[in-house]
Amino acid sequence: MFYIQKLLYLHENKNVLEAGETTMEEVQKFLDDFHLKTRFFDIVFRNDRDKNFQSLLKLEISSFRRKEIIKALTVEDYSEGPLADTLHHLSEMWVFGKIEKKKEIYIKISMGVTNSQTICISFHIAEKSMYFPFKKATK
Repeated sequence: MFYIQKLLYLHENKNVLEAGETTMEEVQKFLDDFHLKTRFFDIVFRNDRDKNFQSLLKLEISSFRRKEIIKALTVEDYSEGPLADTLHHLSEMWVFGKIEKKKEIYIKISMGVTNSQTICISFHIAEKSMYFPFKKATK
C-alpha cells in the first residue's frame, strides 16, 4: 500500500522531486532552525486565506492548538520541500502533514525573512492524499 501511495503521489506531483531528494538530515536541520527561530520571533499565520480559516473552524482547532501542532512536527511528518516561494520570494517553503481529528492537515511553513517571524502559509485539511517519504510504513 505504501509503495502504491508513493507512485500515485509522484505521478500527481511530477515536479516535486526534480531538484533531487531531500534527506532526513536536511529536514531535521530545517525543523531545528525553524523551531529555534519561532521561539525567538514567534510565528505569523496566514489567516487571510479562507481555507485555512475554514479548516480551523471545522476541526475546532484553537490558535494555541495550531501552534502546538506545528511545534510537534517531526521528520516523519515531512511531505515535500524545499519549494521555491515564487509569489513573495521570501524563503523556501516546506510542507508537512499531521492527522487531527481523523483528518490529514496540510501544513506549509517558511523561515520568513531574517530577524523576523517564521510563517505558516497553509494550515488546512489536505485537498488530496499526502505522501510522507520518511514515515515508517505500518502493517
